[in-house]
Amino acid sequence: MKELLLFSKNILYLGAEIEDDRLNLLEKEVGFQLPLDFKYLLTKHNGISLMGTGIYGLDKTLLGSSLDEIYRFEHFETENNMPPSLFPFSPDGFGNHYCFDLSEIKNGVCPVVFWQHDFIYSDKSELEVCNPDLVSWIKEVMIEWTLEDTNYDGSDK
Repeated sequence: MKELLLFSKNILYLGAEIEDDRLNLLEKEVGFQLPLDFKYLLTKHNGISLMGTGIYGLDKTLLGSSLDEIYRFEHFETENNMPPSLFPFSPDGFGNHYCFDLSEIKNGVCPVVFWQHDFIYSDKSELEVCNPDLVSWIKEVMIEWTLEDTNYDGSDK
């Protein structure tokens, strides 16, 4: 299936399916298993955007960077490197990221935390846990927050 862009105002972007082993290679690179719902979502849609709130894919089509590039940059190329167990999957547009805390993965799911790039964390407990899992994050951040400001047709409220 090719990538899908719904509606003329770019309300929803769904990337093409991932049909190769890039997700497995990414897991080997980061040294952690990714959440099962996230992996499933990416195999169906390599990158997603709803009214500008996006989830990175394994290519640069949607957000200008890929998951592997963002992971490497945030862990090895910044002054305030992320801990190895944090996996950035969605930018907030201000240099911060929503991340999976892969050290807390249980039964294939893990919490979503917010990483502020310009805050020096002295302890993991200082991270804001936003949602218990990806599905809850999508419901709140991508859908509910979008509907606070936007009608279903993409027009502003």
